[in-house]
This record gives sequence, structure tokens and C-alpha cells, in this order.
Amino acid sequence: MLSISNLKVSVSGKEILHGVNLEIPEGETWTMFGPNGSGKTTLMMAISGMPGYSVTSGGITFLGKDITKLAMDGRAKLGIGTGFQQPPEITGVKLRDMIRICSGKGPKEDLSKDERKLVEKLRLSEFLDRDINAGFSGGEKKRAEILQLLFMKPKLLLLDEPDSGVDIESLRLIAGEVQNYIEKSGASALIITHQGEVLDYLKSEKGCVMVDGRIHCIKNPKQVLDEIRTVGYQKCIACHKMA
Repeated sequence: MLSISNLKVSVSGKEILHGVNLEIPEGETWTMFGPNGSGKTTLMMAISGMPGYSVTSGGITFLGKDITKLAMDGRAKLGIGTGFQQPPEITGVKLRDMIRICSGKGPKEDLSKDERKLVEKLRLSEFLDRDINAGFSGGEKKRAEILQLLFMKPKLLLLDEPDSGVDIESLRLIAGEVQNYIEKSGASALIITHQGEVLDYLKSEKGCVMVDGRIHCIKNPKQVLDEIRTVGYQKCIACHKMA
């Protein structure tokens, strides 16, 4: 599904990623841990094609196609969907109109029965005619972000800290619908998390640690999380290198 080879990425002239290698097969969910400033979000933004994240070396391949120089909208059309850590507030645009756009509908087309059902599951029916994220709580913002993402039907989901700033009930709803979508569609996912709460509700095949712009310790995600909690990031990496 996704192949990253010796990827180096700079932001504002400063190199953040120092030769990242990563392969995520079709239908697999990977979880990435790491301290603040380690390069996790930079990697996700580089995969999605966000402007300002300059690839200086290496490449990104998605579904067998080199997308290293492809614009962000082109990557989205291929099937890469991104859920941001802090979804922006967009005044003047209703959530209903945005999910129509995400699903490829016209401005006056009604939602299908299944689409309305998903809106209800994420408890967003009363938010459809409100400006996107205007006055939303943290959990409401994340639920609305996931709703838009799932309406796009991506082949690869990139989720930046879906468990950050949300209540337990919102996290359960978000993770449950993401898991349901992955199982039905065969999509892959890369999920960034600090605390690991999302693993209580969402299955993940592999876990890894990013420290100082490099990836380490590819193994069972809950094992990785236990090691981080027990000995910290640096000792976890040291034990991995010794092994």
C-alpha cells in the first residue's frame, strides 16, 4: 500500500526526517509513538503532500505509484485521507456541505441511508447545519473530522493523535467507526498516538517508535507501548538495537 524509502524532509530549511524507511501493506494498521518534536507529524504531512514539507531525498510510493512530487489534492484523489491533530474552524461552510463534497455529491444531493446512519452513529446529526468546528468541543471536532474522512472512502488513513483532547465516549465512537471501515474496505492506516488509548478500541498489527527523525522498534504495538511506559523512549530504542 505505502512504501517510504530513505525519506529526508525539511521544514523552513531545517531537516526533520533523517532517512525514514517504512512499508505498510494493504489492510494493515500501524501505530506510531514518539516524543514531541520527534518528526511524527512531519512524516504524516509529507505523506499527505502538505505544502511546506520539502522532500530533499528518498521517495514515497503509494499503490505502486511514485507520489513524491504529486500535489496534495492528487494524493487525496488516489485515496490518501488525513485526519489532523487540530481540525481547523471553518466559518461560512456547513458540515452538511463539506460531507457532500467529501462524498462527491452535488450541492443539493441528499445523503444516502448509510451515510445518514454514519452521521447518527457519530452523534453529529444536530451539527450538520452548523459551521465546521465553530463552537465544537474537542471530541465533537474529532468526530466531525473522522466523519469527513470516512465519507471520502480513503485507501490509506493517516490519523494524527485521534485520542488527543477527546473524551472516552468520543474516542470509542471514533475508533469503532474507523475499525469498522478498515475491516469492510481493506484500507490501511497509520495512526500517531502519545498515550496509546486508541489501542483499547482499534486493532493495530504493528507499532513503531520515531525519535530524532528516525523510525525504530517495529513490533507488536502494545509491546512497544509497554516498553515505553516502563523504560522510556531512549532505553526502548537501545534495547531494540541490542536485540
